[in-house]
Amino acid sequence: MILLIMIVTTSHISGFQPKRSLDVIMFTSEEPTRFGISCLGSRLMAGDEALAQLLLGTVDSQNISFIEAARSAGYMMGQQELSGVFLDHGSYSSFVELHIEQGPILEEEGLSIGIVSAIAAPASIKVDFEGNGGHAGAVLMPSRNDAGLAAAELALAVEKHVLESGSLDTVGTVGIIELHPGAVNSIPSKSHIEIDTRDIDEERRNAVVEKIHQSAVKISKARGVKLLGFHIVNQDPPALAAESIIAAMSVSSKQLNLSPKRMISRAYHDSLFMARISPMGMIFIPCYKGYSHKPEEYASIENISNGVKVLALTLAKLSHS
Repeated sequence: MILLIMIVTTSHISGFQPKRSLDVIMFTSEEPTRFGISCLGSRLMAGDEALAQLLLGTVDSQNISFIEAARSAGYMMGQQELSGVFLDHGSYSSFVELHIEQGPILEEEGLSIGIVSAIAAPASIKVDFEGNGGHAGAVLMPSRNDAGLAAAELALAVEKHVLESGSLDTVGTVGIIELHPGAVNSIPSKSHIEIDTRDIDEERRNAVVEKIHQSAVKISKARGVKLLGFHIVNQDPPALAAESIIAAMSVSSKQLNLSPKRMISRAYHDSLFMARISPMGMIFIPCYKGYSHKPEEYASIENISNGVKVLALTLAKLSHS
């Protein structure tokens, strides 16, 4: 965000006159950490009416509503609806985002710039099982209806179905498993599992989601536990970058004597949702060993500088197109 402000400020100081205005947008809640829904800001700006209605009744783990949290942060003051942030289709002629790759390809191949051609389609799922609790020593194995083992079996089923897709572009992750009551000497009576699966092919991704659902039903019956819920939180389509923006980024990279690589983003970003209302493009820079979402995440000053230069030159070209 600071680098984008610097680009706009430097352009103004240098006397650069764009034919189109340059806006800097800072989205809130890209990560699904508090309310379990990613990219809240960009989803809403892209006009997601279903999400706007859902958020009116959404609460966090402390039972604080989304609306309360938004107002405590200084948003929605005096407003009751979220539709006020919706943008019309075509509000922007181009939307460009700069990001670390979050993978190791650019670093391993010794390349400076990644030009994103497509963003993978994510789906997020929440599953709840309920069985019978009991003492870990007193209840014999044939008599158990263990909700924890149902969650564990479903986690392995996610891996199985993803691998069966036959594509390296299909991925699945079980990032959360919660057991109740959560005591070492107590058989879990309830379990909660959250699943993330992604693919650049929406149909193939949806087929994996359906197989996971079928497995959840099968596991619940086989283990004698209730499937309390199988909730698909989001099931978004993939997004293609605009060829006009790809061309501008490619030319800009070569003018700066940098080697660009056309690539797919398997992580999703605000650009995925802004593509619904505007032509979209993304620039990747290398990061150390592809690390992301962990303390070792790092991008060198040189790579950051290269990314900013490509972004600035790309914006200059697009603002005159």
